[in-house]
Amino acid sequence: MASESRGELLAFLRRHAPFRDMGAFALDGLVASLTPHDASDGSFILTPTDMPPDLFIIESGRVQARLAGDVNLTDQPLYDLEPGQSFPLAAVAAKRPAINVYSAVGEVRVWRLASADFSTLLLSSCEFNRFVLDHVAGLLDEARHQIEIQFGQRNSDQQSINAQLSSFLRAKVVSVTPQTSIKTSMETLVTAKVGSVVVVDAENRPLGIFTQSDALRRVVIPDHPTASPIEQVMTAPPATISASSTAYDAMLAMAMHRIRHLVILDGEDKVVGVVSERDLFAMQRIGLRNVRKVIEAAADIDALSRAAGDVRRLCLNMLSQGVSAEKLTQFISGLNDSLTRRVIEISLAHHDLHGLDWAWLAFGSEGRDEQTFSTDQDNGIIFACSDAAGLDALRQRFLDFAREVNEGLARCGFPLCKGNIMASNPSWCLSQDEWQERFTHWIRKPEPEALLNATIFFDFRALYGNEALAKALSAWLLEATANANLFLRFMAENAVKVAPPLGMIRDFAFDNNADFPHTLDLKAFGARLFVDAARIIALAHGIPHSNTVERLRAAAAKSLLGSDDINAMIEGFFFIQQLRLRNQRAGTPPGGENRVDPDKLNELDRQVLKEAFKQAKRLQSRLQLEYRL
Repeated sequence: MASESRGELLAFLRRHAPFRDMGAFALDGLVASLTPHDASDGSFILTPTDMPPDLFIIESGRVQARLAGDVNLTDQPLYDLEPGQSFPLAAVAAKRPAINVYSAVGEVRVWRLASADFSTLLLSSCEFNRFVLDHVAGLLDEARHQIEIQFGQRNSDQQSINAQLSSFLRAKVVSVTPQTSIKTSMETLVTAKVGSVVVVDAENRPLGIFTQSDALRRVVIPDHPTASPIEQVMTAPPATISASSTAYDAMLAMAMHRIRHLVILDGEDKVVGVVSERDLFAMQRIGLRNVRKVIEAAADIDALSRAAGDVRRLCLNMLSQGVSAEKLTQFISGLNDSLTRRVIEISLAHHDLHGLDWAWLAFGSEGRDEQTFSTDQDNGIIFACSDAAGLDALRQRFLDFAREVNEGLARCGFPLCKGNIMASNPSWCLSQDEWQERFTHWIRKPEPEALLNATIFFDFRALYGNEALAKALSAWLLEATANANLFLRFMAENAVKVAPPLGMIRDFAFDNNADFPHTLDLKAFGARLFVDAARIIALAHGIPHSNTVERLRAAAAKSLLGSDDINAMIEGFFFIQQLRLRNQRAGTPPGGENRVDPDKLNELDRQVLKEAFKQAKRLQSRLQLEYRL
C-alpha cells in the first residue's frame, strides 16, 4: 500500500471507534492486513455462503442488511450501515455464517479484514476485544428487550410496573412532626384522604410512619390518649425506598417484608412521597396484596392450592408486562417461599416440634432464587442434636412432619421430586454433624454420584426455622472446599463435558430427543452451564452467594472474571432464562417445558441464542484454563 494511501486510511480509522482507541502497534498491524474492495449499487458484499466470514469496514457509501433464506430480498431492509461501521461483527467473532445479506447502496468502498487476521487483532488489541464483547452484550440486551416488547400486553389504562416511583409522587408530602398530637395526625389522615402520614424531623428526614391500621391497633382499641404525641404510636423506623427504584422493586419489598407502605426518599434521604399497596396494585389485574393475604390467611392446604394458582397468574401477568428474567425468577421464588412457609406453618399445628432447633432447607433452583414456572421439590431439614442416643427418634419426628409438608406442597402445584430429594427422605433430614459428614464424604471421594449431588445440594438456603444453622453450614462448606483441589477439578471436568449445542456446520446441534425432535434443551445445555461454572468458581474462591448471577458478579469483583466478560455472560444467562419462561408460558406439553425449536424463533432471537451459548462456552473455557482440562 502506498504511503499516501496508508496515511489516508490511518486518518480515516482514527475518526471511528474502536480504531481511534487502539494502540499504534495494533493499528499499524490492522492497516497492514486490510485489503480494499469496491462494490457497485445493488451488488452483494457478503452473504451467508461466505465462510469463514471476513470483517468489512465501510469507508464510503452505504450498506444495507437484509434477512437471508426464504425472505424475499425486495422486502424492507433490517438496517443501514454508514462509513466507519463494521459488519458482520458477531458472526466473525463466532466463526459462523452471517445470517444477513449485505449489499451496496450506490458506490461503496469497504476494507476487508480476513477472519484469521481478525482473530489476531482480538489478541493484540484489548480495545478491539472490548469493542467486540460490548457489541455481543448489546445484541443480548436488545434481544431481551424485543422479547419483553413481544409479550408487552399492557392495557392503555395500566401503568408499567417498571415505572420509577417518582411517577407516584404527590404534589405535597403529607407529614407531621414527632410532637404533633395523635388527634391532629388522625384528622390529617381524614382531611388529606390518605392512608398514612410520615413523621419527619426538621430536615424532612423520616422518623416514622402512622397509618390507618396503626390508628386502629394502637389508638382506638387500646384507648390511647389522643392528646399524646404521635411519636408514641408511630412505626419507627419506617420502611424506605429510593425514588429511582421501580414499582416492581416496591412491590417485591412489600411482599417480602409484609408491609403496606414505603416512604420514598430522594438522593439526600429526604422524604419526597409515600407509595402504598393501593397505588401499586391498582395497575395489576391480579393484586399481589390479595395473593399474599390469601396465602397468609389460608387455614388449610386447599386454600393454599387456590393461592398457588393466583401466584402463577400474577407472575404470568408480570411476564407479559415485560419484567426481566432476573426479577421475575426472584419474584417467583419469593412467592413460592411464602407458599412453602405457610404449608410448613399449617403442618406444624399437627406436630410437636416446640423447643427444637431446626431449619427447612431449599436446594437447587429454589436454593439459588432462580425458579421458573415449572419446578418440582428439592428440600431437606437440618437440625441440632446434642444427644447422640436420641438422634434417630428426633429424626423420626422431623420425618413425619416433613412428609406432611411435602404432600401439602404437591397439592399446591410443586410436584414430588422424582429423585426423592425431599425432607421426608431420611437421607436429607440430617443433623448439623451429619450434613457436614455427608458433604465431607462427597468432597473426599468425588465419584460420579457425589459430583451429581454436589450440583444440587451445594446450592441451598433456609426457608423456615433457624437460619443460623444454614449459614453456619454454608460457611463450613466454603472453608472445606477452598483447598479441595481434586474435588473442584473433578467438578470442573464434569461441568465442561456438557457442551453448548453449537454445531460445527449447522447453527445448532440437536440431542435427538424422540419426543421433541429438532429442539434444544435450554436448561440442560444452556442455563445449567452457567450455573455449574458459577458454583465451582464460588466454592473455589470463598464466594458465599448461592445465586448464579450474584456468584458471577462477586467473581468479577475479585478480578476472577473480566468486567467486560461478565456483562456479556450475565446477559447470555438471562436471555436463556427469558426464553425458558416464555416457553413455559406458552403451555408446552410435559417434558418440553425447557425445549425450543430454533427454527421457530425469529432471526434476532436465533442469532442472540447462539451468542448466549458462546458466552456459556467462554465461561467453561475459564474452568478449563484454571484446572488445565
